[in-house]
Amino acid sequence: MAFFGTSKDKEQPMAKQVSASTPNQVNIIAVGTVFEGTLKADSDVSVSGRIIGKLEVTGRAVVAPEGAVEGEITASNANIAGTVQGDLIIGERLLLGSSARVEGTIKTGRLIVEEGATFNGECQMGQTGQIRKKAGAVLKDPVPASRPNVPHDDQLDTKGANNAKTAPAEQLSPKF
Repeated sequence: MAFFGTSKDKEQPMAKQVSASTPNQVNIIAVGTVFEGTLKADSDVSVSGRIIGKLEVTGRAVVAPEGAVEGEITASNANIAGTVQGDLIIGERLLLGSSARVEGTIKTGRLIVEEGATFNGECQMGQTGQIRKKAGAVLKDPVPASRPNVPHDDQLDTKGANNAKTAPAEQLSPKF
């Protein structure tokens, strides 16, 4: 008689194996936790503690109001509500919440700054193709499936005023 299985000949794992690419997974650096070094993740990372070093995220990097990062953050998207001292290289969208405190260089496709956020440094934005490459993001299709009619950067007409990227209104309006 076997204690953990029905057969002596068959070995069964004691713990369930988790797939390497679990969707909607969030890695958490909790309050009171200090991580030193380079943290790499294929899914989202939420920082309520402190990171000293580099944070490289294929998904979204979130720094909570009580969180702090002293070093570089590289991610596809980021929401910052805490403190960052270092460079931010964000492939698509960076949101600085009202409690954000950022010192360093920002390179991002789009920047949203809420009232109350402070930022001291340099900012480069809008050159999404170059920034995505620098961010190392693997973005095969940056337009969500729910908005298929929104043009990619390479589909926009660049003959507008000041060489700004423009597109006909029907291309920009999502059809739901």
